Amino acid sequence: MANLTLQPSMIETQLEARSVRYAPRPITLDEFLDLTHEDDNDELVNGVIEDKMAAQLNHEMLFAWLSQILGLYAVRRKLGIVLGSRTLVAIDQYNGRLPDVIFVREENRAIVQQKAIYGAPDLIIEIVSPNDRPSEISRLEANYRTIGVPEIVFVDCQAQRVRIVRKRDADYDEETITRGDIILETMDNLILQAEWLLHEPRPDAYDTLHLLLAS
Repeated sequence: MANLTLQPSMIETQLEARSVRYAPRPITLDEFLDLTHEDDNDELVNGVIEDKMAAQLNHEMLFAWLSQILGLYAVRRKLGIVLGSRTLVAIDQYNGRLPDVIFVREENRAIVQQKAIYGAPDLIIEIVSPNDRPSEISRLEANYRTIGVPEIVFVDCQAQRVRIVRKRDADYDEETITRGDIILETMDNLILQAEWLLHEPRPDAYDTLHLLLAS
């Protein structure tokens, strides 16, 4: 049987836990990237287009703070590139994710392409929102492990903890931090403080960057 060619008019919308769009068969990643979207906040999950929930203010404030510091730190130290939550990471034929913060080392820059990142970013940071379901976080982590992301960080301000998952040979180690040093090994062991991420107000981004560069 010939493979059905998808057209935008064939994509239906149904309200589940979030808005989803689906077709008569699973949508492939290539088709997803070619479709015209209403916005750039869509993910492909198991062949279904899912709209990410709107982020709350606390989420966006932490995202902006992290993006400024990590982005400029990576530039000044010539480590690589930091990208934000509109950059799709290809997982497999039927899955593509939008992490909150992505870091790719300079030597791996070739995986960053125009439409998506094809390969494992060196670091992914996800900011957990109150409306994120635990099952969704587990699926996210499984996706990132599948492609071999070396370092995955989940910042959960509501639970007041930072969970770090790191690739070690064929498996992953994990640790949960509530205070003190958070070491980003993939960014040449950059040290942040858990309190900076978990509590507001956060230290001034400019001052913090200078402190990190000086150390």
